[in-house]
Amino acid sequence: MGKKHKKTNAIRMVEQAGITYEQHEYDYDENHLSGRDAAKHSDLPAKQMYKTIVCQANPRDHYVFVLPILEELDLKHCARIAGVKKLELLPLQDLLKVTGYVRGGCSPVGMKQLFPTYIDQSSLAYDMIYVSAGKRGFQLGLAPKDLASLVQAEFHALSRDE
Repeated sequence: MGKKHKKTNAIRMVEQAGITYEQHEYDYDENHLSGRDAAKHSDLPAKQMYKTIVCQANPRDHYVFVLPILEELDLKHCARIAGVKKLELLPLQDLLKVTGYVRGGCSPVGMKQLFPTYIDQSSLAYDMIYVSAGKRGFQLGLAPKDLASLVQAEFHALSRDE
């Protein structure tokens, strides 16, 4: 019998929506939680791994961006996409309070509330992308359009390289 996978809120929401998905676990180091570290420790294709970045226009207006783990978010460009004057990264000490998730385990699915969400358009090149499943060392694989439908996201060019 295979290893029993844990169910996170993100996994439960994907299942409730009837979306086809995969789940993958990997070992991680508490001191190295970057996207590059996740790619190094996972057996998943790095180009298909996406990170979730939460930003704020002010302490009450939050925005979620999903982009390739090896790329950087262009805050000025993303502010224009979100229709706000300026965006800042959500301070790490506020991440759990705002989203319900911790650094290295922040999923775009299943946050405490549904925030405006934007997914990098590069994801559309893949049948499946991998995002955090809501826990460190735990990835959720699903079709980009299924993810967008679930979190009511829009596709845009988000990273500095595009």
